[in-house]
Parts: sequence; structure tokens; C-alpha cells
Amino acid sequence: MRVLFVHPGPLMYSEVYLRLEPLGMERVAQAVRAAGHEVRLLDLQTFGLADFARELKEFQPRAIGFSLNYLANVPEVIDLAKSVKQQCRDSFVFVGGHSASFIADELLEHGAGAIDAVLRGEGEIATPLLVSAIEDGGLDKVPGAVTAKGRGPAPVLLESLDKFPPARDLLARRRRYFIGVLDPCASIEFTRGCPWDCSFCSAWTFYGRSYRMASAEAAAEELAAVAEPNVFIVDDVAFIHPEHGYAIGREIERRNIRKQYYLETRADVLIRNQEVFAYWKKLGLRYLFLGLEAIDEEGLKAHRKRSSTGVNFEALEIARKLGIHVAVNLIADPGWDAARFAVVREWALAIPEIVHFTVATPYPGTELWLTESRKLTTLDYRLFDIQHAVLPTQLPLFEFYERLVETQRVIARKHMGAQAMRDAAGLILRLALKGQTNFARSIWKFDRVYNPQRQFADHQRPVAYTIRPPRPPGAAPRDPAQLYVHPRREGAKRQAPIADLGQAPV
Repeated sequence: MRVLFVHPGPLMYSEVYLRLEPLGMERVAQAVRAAGHEVRLLDLQTFGLADFARELKEFQPRAIGFSLNYLANVPEVIDLAKSVKQQCRDSFVFVGGHSASFIADELLEHGAGAIDAVLRGEGEIATPLLVSAIEDGGLDKVPGAVTAKGRGPAPVLLESLDKFPPARDLLARRRRYFIGVLDPCASIEFTRGCPWDCSFCSAWTFYGRSYRMASAEAAAEELAAVAEPNVFIVDDVAFIHPEHGYAIGREIERRNIRKQYYLETRADVLIRNQEVFAYWKKLGLRYLFLGLEAIDEEGLKAHRKRSSTGVNFEALEIARKLGIHVAVNLIADPGWDAARFAVVREWALAIPEIVHFTVATPYPGTELWLTESRKLTTLDYRLFDIQHAVLPTQLPLFEFYERLVETQRVIARKHMGAQAMRDAAGLILRLALKGQTNFARSIWKFDRVYNPQRQFADHQRPVAYTIRPPRPPGAAPRDPAQLYVHPRREGAKRQAPIADLGQAPV
């Protein structure tokens, strides 16, 4: 069967800071290809709608699968699904991905017949079964499948991350992917899942608190096949198990793999396992992303980070000593006033690290979605992108965006202003000589992308599809099991013990 997988277009954040390859879609594509089907990929982050129309006409796929990891892409995916049904009436259209897993019934309702199925949970096992069921029947038996007629069995986790390496050969325009100065940049996955339960995050509810690791041999083999000189390790928390990081590193050394790396981790993990990060610095680790989220104890408690300001600041000191560049994320609460913005801005300017801001956003699948008592001020999916305020703001909305953007601009000037440009001129020139201009273009885009007029105007756009609001807190008793996409397997044996995680639930 001919199967086309489509990733939707870029979001606001990715217009400036990064554009990542659709790794999950590539892995699912490999699983479907391994089942004997003819597969193509199209990423609308780097291609346009004309390319999509041409692909439909030339390839004539029997099945089209849309990747929907971000809630803000919902209207785009629904409209694309409807356009497919107009052009290819007999095609089977399905949607999968992280966000899709939490709003499956909504997608079917909005699709009004244009979406034949939504696939909840991980896709590597279920998607080949779904594709086979299109012709053979039995959609109701596919794990995670949701159709107008009902739901199949619970989603099934992929037992081994080694099994389906991403089908990178199917994805064109790979040099368009980057993260900061790592241009171009591929992505890779060493682990999947997270044992922490931050209230704003849905990784733990999606994976049912499972945590799996690729074998060191498979991870290094995949890494050796990556053509790009830079690699983003997409793990939710890198090197929770230091022995896993060492094992992969030894395989990298044995194969003489030379790359530069960017990864994400937690402050407490960096402190506990700083030796493995020092080891990876020698292997090429250049950038490290730390989601500090708050600069005070009250904020950390609200986000249930299970950390402290002392731990966070110690982690920053360790990264500085290791010579690893750090990007920090803070969550801007809509309840901030002018004084709070000033305090945070002063703190961010006082440290050498890059500081990014995201806006506190309750997402379906997060505990915050069920417990946040402030009423949503919008039901427009497109604004659920952690760059817009969807909760009531203490300041008038336009002023909130003015304060937010000014804070971002002042901080960004340290790293993306005229002096930074002069300092980075050599790097920009070297990249340009290789045909790489993603990083340079991102610097010039900042003022156009981040401005209060644009963000405020986004609230005034006509809304075609609205998100189902959560039930009011206390309206009905909640079954904790309903939080999870993949059922939590009580007592299931992990691949390795998570040693000394402090207060983190396991």
C-alpha cells in the first residue's frame, strides 16, 4: 500500500530558535516500510502546500497519516485532512502523535468525516496494524485506534527502542533543520519517557510513567549513520542513568564518531551525574538545555519540579565549570505584574546563560489542565503554543505581551544583538560558505516574530475550531488512570533501576 506521512508547518517558537526533523514520524515510517508498504514523507516545516498537492497527485497514496504533536497545529491538520478528502475521496486519513492522543474524540468531531481514525499512543507497533486493517478490516482491534464507531484496545508501548531506526533517507531538505548555532542539526533518541511528574508536562501521562533505553550499540550505530555534523538528543531528561551515557560514549569512541551535541536534562540530574556530562563534553557536547522554570521556591513548588533554587544555581555553576553552554527556560505566568517582569529580567541579565521564556499553558494531558482554577480566556487551538496567554492576565493583555516581549528582547540582545553578531561573524561566514543560513536568518527574524502587536492580534483572528474546555475542578471525581494514554503498568520491571532519584516518583 502507498502511505504518505505528513508533518504540519512550523510554530511561532520554531520560526526563530530551531527547526527540528520530525523524528517520531521517521520512526513510524520505518515501521510501516518494514511491514512491506511503500512510504513517503513530507514535512511542511520545509515544504509548502503546493508540494503537498503535487505529492497527492503524483504518489496517489491510499493512506495519509498526519503527525500531530503540537496542539497549535490542530486547525492546520484538520483543514489538510478535509482538503485530502476533496482531492482523494477514497484515501484513508488518520492522525497520530502526542497531542492527538489526548484529544482523539475532538479531532474526529472537528473533522466531520474527513478523519477516518485517530491513533493514540506510540505509533511504531500500531500504525502498521492500522494500515493493514484499512484493507483487511478490524480497525476496532488496532491498539489505540479511535474511530467514529468506537475505540480499539489500549495503546501498546514499543518494547525495544532499537527496533525501528528513523527512515531519514525518506526526508528531503534535511539541511533546513537546526537548533541555534548547530546548523544543520539532526535529532536522535536514546531514551523515551520520564519518571518525574511535573504538573505542566504530559510526557509522564503519555508514557504511563514508563522509561526505556536504547541499547548503546544501537544508539551508536544510528548515530554513525547520521550525515549531519550536529545532533540534538531529544530525550526528556538526558543521562538519568550515568552508566547508559558512558556505554553509549564508549561506543562512540570505538567508532570514532565526531559530532557536536545539544541535549536536555534536569538540574538535579546534572549535579548527581556531572562526571558523565564532563565525559560527553570531551565527546562533543556543546549545549545543554535546563528547564529551571522558576527562580523562586514558590514557583518551583507550583510546577512540582521537585527541585530547589539552590539545586538550580548549583547546576548552572557546574555547567560553567565544564565549559558547556547552557540555555535556561523560565515559565512566565499570566499573573505576573510589571514588578515581577522587572525582577525576572534583572535576574536573567545577571547570569551569562541564554534565557528563554514560555508562557504557562494548561494542556490536555497535563495535571494542570484538570486543576488550574483560572478559566481559559480562549478556546483557539492556535494560541496553545506556550507563546500566547490562554489564562487571564494580571496586566491588560496587550501590556502583558509588551512586558514579555521587551523582557525577551533585552535578554536576547546579549546573544543575538549587534555585538553578538560581530562576535559570531566568523561562524556565520563559515556556515554561509557551506550553504547554511538557518542560524543567521533566525537572528534577523526576532523582532518580526516576537512583537506584542502580532501576539495580541492573534487573539482577534476568526476561530473555526475550538478546544473542549476541561470540566470545572470538583465537577466530577477523577480516575487517576484516565490521565494516562499508555496504561501505567504497576510493578513493571524497568530495564535498569533509577538510582537515587530523591523525591522523584518511580
